[in-house]
Amino acid sequence: MIETNSLGFNKETGSKAGFVSLIGRPNAGKSTLMNSLLGENIAMVSQKANATRKRSNAIVMHENTQIIFVDTPGLHEREKVLNQFMLDEALKAMGDCDLIVYLAPVTDNIENYEKFLKLNNSKIKHIIVLSKIDQVSQDKLFKKIAQYNKFSDLFEALIPMAVPKKVGHKDLLNTISKLLPLSPFLYDPDDLTSELVRDIYAGFIREGIFANVSDEIPYESDVLIEKIEEDKRLDKIFATIIIEKDSQKGIMIGKGGETIKRIGKYAREKIEALSGKKAFLELEVSVKKGWSKDKSFLEEIGYKS
Repeated sequence: MIETNSLGFNKETGSKAGFVSLIGRPNAGKSTLMNSLLGENIAMVSQKANATRKRSNAIVMHENTQIIFVDTPGLHEREKVLNQFMLDEALKAMGDCDLIVYLAPVTDNIENYEKFLKLNNSKIKHIIVLSKIDQVSQDKLFKKIAQYNKFSDLFEALIPMAVPKKVGHKDLLNTISKLLPLSPFLYDPDDLTSELVRDIYAGFIREGIFANVSDEIPYESDVLIEKIEEDKRLDKIFATIIIEKDSQKGIMIGKGGETIKRIGKYAREKIEALSGKKAFLELEVSVKKGWSKDKSFLEEIGYKS
């Protein structure tokens, strides 16, 4: 009889598990990659940089390996207190993981990778994912690979990928599986994430803000989930959008409430797709002047170092 534990550890086949941090510059496509590997949209995605503020994870099962991908804020310069928290989140994820996947769009300057090498103080093993390869010629791709190959003694593998087309997905998962340690599964294999539902829903609302409001307002806003009432057929979510200035409130709500309705519709569709149920979403807008620079308030709403 083959002996296994409740989470699937198999002494004969040697199951594996581990944490894999997704690291890269802001807007490199880390959240898109994580969602694609999972096959579900749980991480906030935006075309705008620095949309991801906190670590989030996705639990991907690949053969006998449980891979916990950790999405992180992009590596960037410190500015406001909130930006400092975001950079700290990325650096902590680098230090706490078993393996790093460094995401490098093929059009990026290699200097970004050199900065990452300096920040990887723990010398955690890493893989380079060269993404967006479908956007350049084969000649440019080979030239970029040659640039990274100068550092071949520092990384475990370099994997070209076209994420939306799922080119390179299996190669990445196979490579990660080889590098992770033997371990019992750390979560139930049926789980998609260990994130709280309220954090995922808040991310969907923030994504709706980034998609529907321009300029700096998305960066000066955040979302608090006040209450969730769950039923078999309908979930009711009550949330507050926090902004920094009185002048932003009218823009966030929009003429006749049109903007806040679009944000709500965007988020509600995401929520319903994930939960498989209908959702009622009520959004309020509240002004908290200077919230992104107020350390005590940031800690109060979950930004804790």
